[in-house]
Amino acid sequence: MSIYDAAMKYKEEGVPLVIFAGVEYGNGSSRDWAAKGTNLLGVKAVIAQSFERIHRSNLVGMGVVPFVLEEGTTWASLNLKGDETVTIEGLEGPIKPREWKKAQITYGDGSVKEVNILCRIDTLDEVTYMNNGGILQTVLRDLAA
Repeated sequence: MSIYDAAMKYKEEGVPLVIFAGVEYGNGSSRDWAAKGTNLLGVKAVIAQSFERIHRSNLVGMGVVPFVLEEGTTWASLNLKGDETVTIEGLEGPIKPREWKKAQITYGDGSVKEVNILCRIDTLDEVTYMNNGGILQTVLRDLAA
């Protein structure tokens, strides 16, 4: 199954997606479209070792929460196979800039691992964007008011 078909299937089922990535996630051209595509696929969070500066900001603008893994942890060291489910604590409540959270990874065999992740929503303005679902929704709400 293609990534697009799988993402649409999960979206129909109401299952939000998480991307695990390496160093300088989002580096390269077309960063704004990369964030838009990520959002359109139903991705709600990206957990990476680090982010390209502009792409991190674009993810926030699209309503996708960027997280950084704790130093010494990589997607490879987590032994991910693709059959895991991920729960990120505290996303239902108020988000604070640069707040540490825990991601609970449940592997296909039922074993569970918790990892510390740093929320890379860096400013109070970015918190507002996330609470509204992205920068476009924030601007539209402001115009409507």
